[in-house]
Amino acid sequence: MTRPASRFLAVLLLLFVGSGCAALLYEIVWFQLLQLVIGSSAISLTVLLGTFMGGMCLGSLVLPRYLPARHHPLRIYAALEIGVAVCALGVLIAMPAVGRAYVNLVGHGLPGILLRAVICIFCLLPPTLLMGATLPVIARWIESTPRGIAWLGIFYGGNTAGAVLGCLLAGFYLLRVHDSTVATWCGVALNVAVAAGAFAIARSPAISAERSAYRRSDNLVTEDAGNGDAPALRPPSAGGGVLLTLALSGFCALGAEVVWTRILSLMLGATVYTFSIILAVFLAGLAIGSGAGAWLGRTSLRPRLALAACQLLQVGAIAWAAHAMAKSLPYWPVDPQAHSSVAKFRFDLLRCAWAILPATVLWGASFPLAVASVAGAGLQTAAVVSRAYAANTLGAILGAVLAGMALIPLLGTQHTQAVLMVVCVAAAMLAWWPRGAPQITAFAACAAAALPIALNVPRIPWQLVAYGRQTATTDYDAHALYFGEGMNSSVAVSETPGGARFFHVSGKTEASSLEKDMRLQRMLGHIPALLHPHPRSVLIVGCGAGVTSGSFVLHPSIERIVICDIEPLIPRVVATHFRAENHDVIRDPRVEVVYDDARHYVATTQEKFDIITSDPIHPWVKGSAVLYSQEYYELCRRRLKPGGLVTQWVPLYESNGTVIRSEIATFFSVFPHGTIWGNDDDGFGYDTVMLGQAGPLTIDVDALQARFDRRDYASVQSALAPLGLGSAIELLATYAGRYPELRTWLAGAEINRDRTLRLQYLAGLQLDSNAGTDTYAEILGRRRFPADMFQATPTQLVALYRALGNGN
Repeated sequence: MTRPASRFLAVLLLLFVGSGCAALLYEIVWFQLLQLVIGSSAISLTVLLGTFMGGMCLGSLVLPRYLPARHHPLRIYAALEIGVAVCALGVLIAMPAVGRAYVNLVGHGLPGILLRAVICIFCLLPPTLLMGATLPVIARWIESTPRGIAWLGIFYGGNTAGAVLGCLLAGFYLLRVHDSTVATWCGVALNVAVAAGAFAIARSPAISAERSAYRRSDNLVTEDAGNGDAPALRPPSAGGGVLLTLALSGFCALGAEVVWTRILSLMLGATVYTFSIILAVFLAGLAIGSGAGAWLGRTSLRPRLALAACQLLQVGAIAWAAHAMAKSLPYWPVDPQAHSSVAKFRFDLLRCAWAILPATVLWGASFPLAVASVAGAGLQTAAVVSRAYAANTLGAILGAVLAGMALIPLLGTQHTQAVLMVVCVAAAMLAWWPRGAPQITAFAACAAAALPIALNVPRIPWQLVAYGRQTATTDYDAHALYFGEGMNSSVAVSETPGGARFFHVSGKTEASSLEKDMRLQRMLGHIPALLHPHPRSVLIVGCGAGVTSGSFVLHPSIERIVICDIEPLIPRVVATHFRAENHDVIRDPRVEVVYDDARHYVATTQEKFDIITSDPIHPWVKGSAVLYSQEYYELCRRRLKPGGLVTQWVPLYESNGTVIRSEIATFFSVFPHGTIWGNDDDGFGYDTVMLGQAGPLTIDVDALQARFDRRDYASVQSALAPLGLGSAIELLATYAGRYPELRTWLAGAEINRDRTLRLQYLAGLQLDSNAGTDTYAEILGRRRFPADMFQATPTQLVALYRALGNGN
């Protein structure tokens, strides 16, 4: 049969670009929706990623075998695209019901993990099976010649280029300006457009004539001897070795992506924009490489040798990335506060490309070269592509899972990159050996050259974990007491010559023993514990340095303290460096530590608490916005016992008025009787504590002072007195306002909802802003003395009135 006309192949390339764009839109939306249900812990994300990529693998390997051969591949391709669109709408519509069912059924431990897997399979397997089948189906229509195989590589590259567009479109526009519903409908529109284009090509006269000669489900084969094309590829030898090479290539690619995402997010700030930039650069490199690999596979008589060379060159490319991210990029003399968001994003894009683009181009070239290596005249191209795609995807699944769950926690990013280099050498040897014949000399030479490089991979500096994007501009003369890389995040503890200790996680300072930070952390715990008449049980979201959690250790009525943290290193190691400040909370017999995503725990636990609070968690960090959403606060309200209290940290630094108003308005939308309590730094706004409860708040000032004066509260008074909070008047003087006073100021503020998670996009643009002081002044300017809230003797009321600055 005559091969497809070039004009149709060019149009089909555009269709694959659109298909890839839609796929990434869905992937980002689905991950966001499902993380709200099953959580964002390493286990949850591993299950989520494994299901997504596993569906793609099964779809490429199994589904094409059962698709009818009597229909033209273009019609099947169009039907697959329509099916993906229908499934995407189904996920969007069914997700609320899925979430409710999951919450009612979930358990902890192995049953909980299995249920998370079932939910992911139910939601993701149907659409990903269809996605995975698209390229093998189109391969039925492509001749098994160098020209045809090259076009398959170009289609793969075009699909990946479309994925780059989808990643940027979702991360920088659709989810920032609109929501998951709009993003899903955009993906559906793309799928429908792609399907319409494929149907239109299939109905053209040239394709109709071709269809009459379509006799079998096999790929259309052309010898090309008389067509002026390059010679047909020779039948493969030891194709299993090439497929294994491709699997190892996928293993290294996704393993490296996990490692580099961890390191680059430290350097650039762990915002949603950073993750979109990293993914876009990674995919762009794959697209460029696949185009180059397609050309090389068509023009080279030895594509297998080129495939082996790509794997061997990866050793140098990984080493380049490792040295750039550890020795060079963190110290580029750039002050992030001196640039606009657009300029900062451009610079971040440059830094990502500088480090990881060489390796991603080589990985992108591997797929078309592998297909060219095992394809040959008379061989079913569809079967070749199906097996190659499945091998690459299966290796990618293993790489992502092992790197995130085992290699990084056990070996760290430094030695994980060394392991990946060794795997690259093994992949090169597998591709190099025809029919498994050993070439010991070549193997020994390559291994000898690669081993010193692998052994000299630099470790990332602890300052990068501590100061992140400000590493080059920060000099505190501190030294590291601890530096570790866990399953979910990298952490460090440092100490200055003056004895101040700092807890750092993922490129930012999360807590310290400085007075302003100790004041905030203890306010988060002591304010609700002192205002509640008789608190018995407490839930703390995030352990941090343990100071907030340790505040409750001193209260005699507390019987149960539950700490939920996503990173095991933090309670087990970090908190031990702050024993004096946190009263050795982790060893207290009343304490239970739960290692899970906090949002997931609050949603699924059946236990209710007198107090729910959280250690400071920055809202601009990707994933943290779910702990500042309206739905999360509603979950907290349902988990409170009668008379229970909730406190939430709202930072004023690294923020601006738009972000702060969004955070406060969202909290007040669930707790309209809530109040704000300020923690200033020498008169300047630093951060605040939001306090919420079901009904109006009434504070008996005299009773509160009596509690301060009780003998069994002496340790509480001793902990607060050095911070200027050692009496009822001093503590209540931090009152900064409530909803009725701020109603007009909050009008029009963006409510952060699960459907949009707008806060992470707003806050991500302002992490280098210092406009919070002005915003705090605006809040205080609207504050009035709440005579209906404070009950006290006239003397105490006058004292409190004066402490609040005459009520203004």
